[in-house]
Amino acid sequence: FAWSSAFFRAASAAAFCCSSSIYTTSRKPRLLVSRLYQPSNLRDVGQDSRLSGEMTCKSQRLMHQAGLIHPFSPGCYVYLPATVRSMEKLMRVIDQEMQGIGGQKLDMPSLCSADLWRTSERWDLMGKELFRLKDRHGADYCLGPTHEEAVTTLVAHQATLSYRQLPLLLYQITRKFRDEPKPKFGLLRGREFYMKDMYSFDVSEEAAQQTYGSVCQAYIQLFTRLGLRCVQVQADTGNIGGTLSHEFQLPTDVGEDRLLLCGNCSFSANVETLSSGTTHCPQCKTGALVESKGIEVGHTFYLGKKYSSVFKATFSNPQNKPSVTEMGCYGLGVSRILAAAIEVLSTDEGIRWPGLIAPYQICVLPPKKGSKVEGAAVLAEELVDSLGEDFPHLRGEIVLDDRTQMTIGKRLKDASRLGYPYVIVVGEAALQNPPTFEVICQQTAETLFLSKDGLLDLLGKVETV
Repeated sequence: FAWSSAFFRAASAAAFCCSSSIYTTSRKPRLLVSRLYQPSNLRDVGQDSRLSGEMTCKSQRLMHQAGLIHPFSPGCYVYLPATVRSMEKLMRVIDQEMQGIGGQKLDMPSLCSADLWRTSERWDLMGKELFRLKDRHGADYCLGPTHEEAVTTLVAHQATLSYRQLPLLLYQITRKFRDEPKPKFGLLRGREFYMKDMYSFDVSEEAAQQTYGSVCQAYIQLFTRLGLRCVQVQADTGNIGGTLSHEFQLPTDVGEDRLLLCGNCSFSANVETLSSGTTHCPQCKTGALVESKGIEVGHTFYLGKKYSSVFKATFSNPQNKPSVTEMGCYGLGVSRILAAAIEVLSTDEGIRWPGLIAPYQICVLPPKKGSKVEGAAVLAEELVDSLGEDFPHLRGEIVLDDRTQMTIGKRLKDASRLGYPYVIVVGEAALQNPPTFEVICQQTAETLFLSKDGLLDLLGKVETV
């Protein structure tokens, strides 16, 4: 009995130590590549697959190969964990820019009543692109590709809206739906996608134009922060309506939009807005128009009273009389921005992310198990831990490639394909005194050999969101 009691006391103590160790470890877990869910059996999708379609653009091919997305049904994709991380970062940047100009975030239902769309006369205008369905009672609904009707009805229900509360800018970031006849290019043209849509309500046309300008400027600031060259072009209002519209385009040969840019002034437009055969700039009259292609990643509209008058979205003016609000709407293709950024920044062999929205900022590679410098593996683990302690903003941004059964070369190839902005190789030089670390900066294609202080100086400047 005495032996049994001692045994159980020892077992209990061991269990406590184990549980304490597990608890401590769980507080600051290392992110290990071997534990990231990017299963290799999802990467190779047949060219003739009904789900994937043809790999017709670089971003689609690279995202498939890296295990970032997986086709689920035509035009619909599973966003795997690394992609979700990148999307969430992109959404945070968008939130910062939209809230920086007074935007307030809400969330509206995707399931929209047909009655609203019939009131605006868009139920028939939208044609086959609108996903339509009936509930069990026979009532008509659609899956919203946009929410002008819904948000204007919401504002119209506020009977006490005062001119002092305007401009009012409401936005959301949600899944949208469009019944594309031929989905293609991966996330660039799908049936289900993420979009930021903002709606503004103002007291006058002049005030609405000012709001329109501030949103356009916020878009330019957004793309500048992402390191993407974006062109603002005059555009058609289409089935959204209104009297003024601009598209925000990323120039690239895979783009489906044809753009005309003046080399002599700032004029730029979608060819849809100009008369056929126009070759000279209508703004400066002297410059020649040069055609290029682009991917539309944003669109802005000045709507005037198109929706507010129909749904009676009014406010009390200074004379305490009801006046109809002036509106604008502003879209950003969130998932399209992600794919378009990969399209324009990446090499043929590997993804290159905008630095702010890379899923992880740093990948640390220890030596191969059984190699002559295997002892440097401990230094690699210590480096991961110390970087997280020295730079709190990098916690959760550093992964350790613990697949040490693989050569450094194979793991470097994987790191290049996934596009970590910084890859740190901890090898023989790290065992020297003082230690030296090989740092591959994938966005600039530079390879640096840095001391510990030099490494800290470099990584301390990494911006996160």
